[in-house]
Amino acid sequence: MKICFLFIVLLGLTLGAQKPIVATAKVEAATVYFNSVEISQSVNINLPNGTSEIIVKNVSDYVNEETVLVGVPKQVSVLSVQYTTNYISEYDKNENSSQLKEVKDSILWVTNKYSQIKNEKESTQKTIELLDANQKIVGSNGINSGDLIKVVEYYQTKRTELSNSLFVLERKEKELSEKLTNLKNKLSYSQANEENISQGKLVLQLMNSGNLQNIPLQISYISGGASWQPFYDLRAESISQPIQFLYKAQVVQQTGVDWKNVKLTLSSGMPSQNNRVPELNPWFLYFQPVAKLYRSNALSISMPEYANEEQVFNKKGMALENRQKQAYEVSTVSSTINENQLNTSFDIPVLYNILSNGKQHSVVLNEIEIPASYKYFAVPKLDKDAYLLAQISNYSQYNLLKGEANIIFEGLYVGKTVIDPNQTQDTLSLGMGRDKRVTITREKIADKSGTRFLSSSKEQTFTYDIVIKNNKKNRINLTIEDQYPLSTDENIKIELMDKGGAKVDADLGKLTWDLVLAANEIRKIRISYKVKSPKNQSISNL
Repeated sequence: MKICFLFIVLLGLTLGAQKPIVATAKVEAATVYFNSVEISQSVNINLPNGTSEIIVKNVSDYVNEETVLVGVPKQVSVLSVQYTTNYISEYDKNENSSQLKEVKDSILWVTNKYSQIKNEKESTQKTIELLDANQKIVGSNGINSGDLIKVVEYYQTKRTELSNSLFVLERKEKELSEKLTNLKNKLSYSQANEENISQGKLVLQLMNSGNLQNIPLQISYISGGASWQPFYDLRAESISQPIQFLYKAQVVQQTGVDWKNVKLTLSSGMPSQNNRVPELNPWFLYFQPVAKLYRSNALSISMPEYANEEQVFNKKGMALENRQKQAYEVSTVSSTINENQLNTSFDIPVLYNILSNGKQHSVVLNEIEIPASYKYFAVPKLDKDAYLLAQISNYSQYNLLKGEANIIFEGLYVGKTVIDPNQTQDTLSLGMGRDKRVTITREKIADKSGTRFLSSSKEQTFTYDIVIKNNKKNRINLTIEDQYPLSTDENIKIELMDKGGAKVDADLGKLTWDLVLAANEIRKIRISYKVKSPKNQSISNL
């Protein structure tokens, strides 16, 4: 008897321990990094004394299990923590709410009724078509007046009855169609506003050694499926006014868990028309290999020449690159910026909603006014347009991060640029767009250019005129850059004959002019250089 009683007690305890406590966690805060997120969640459970298994639902689908932390009161001990997305239990509740199920059932009923009405309508229409098609009643021997009256009365009665039935069916069809549309809209609205419940779960083994029953749990972990990118709106009314910086973030999350009324923090830490200003590269000349001819009885094959494109070489003559020649939802509350030793974080002061749908959510981080000086910049050899540059000194004080920026200048959207504060220069230069009112041409002067052959060599002279006109009503500062070639072979001699008053960087072969142009002023610059090389060798990129 004692053994039987002990077995029953143990069996009862075992069965009781098999039933876990299921609870749903709520997201309280999220710290979003560039490629991940730290999620903080809370849940309250009624925990009996002793050891219990707790199933915490609504955890992210992409949890780094090594980062899971569970905070409990001192009377409770955490024996084990396991993360899973495949937990199946007979104790899990149906995820669909009764209200949502009622809408789905109504949609099914209306859909079936709509199909029945549509079938009846089509049958009535076919009957009317058949009746109308058999209106001819006069045969070869004619018909008497009595029979004619009967036929007319039948046709009139039946046709009217069918027409009235069709009218009623069409009205019912319209009513059911409107009702079905309203139900689908209601279902769509309910599903859009229903919080996502993820597949991720934490299986906890907890031991309660105190008298506390209602136990608060604090859970945090690092998850994938979330990111943010800095983004800017730059506004400038004129070159005499500072730039208005609207510092924004584009936040995306697909963690499987909706963030409803969460404390949001963004951290830089790690767990239309191209407005990039053209840059000149050193221009080194090299000899083109002599094409070798291979003859056969059938045909002659010539080795292919280099492609017709500009190629950049280093000082050892090795190719560096080939380059073709070519001309939402917004928070308006400013955040608190915390600059740490290794990263910068932005604390959003309002609770925020971001659903797990992969859509971009725009958050305004800060709005500041930054003083800037302006100048124009052009490289006519690569691009005939003049670019307006805004130059910002001491830019490190503004906690800028690398990102794209929309440019609105003088009330007009002029394109995009890239803000990159990770540079060594003291001044940050921002391309504010092209200004068509500054016209620039670069033309080769034919009578000052040409080739002269000597006994064993040839001399090629190149002369260019750069003409700039300021069509604006105010004076502008303009920097022009051009270049002359550099030699990688002692048999190629290069002489800069006319630098046009430019500052010369002999190591890079770069020519620079810093000009001040009055309104409507025209300025002309001439440059000329000479290349001397063996006449039996050609230079392909000259």
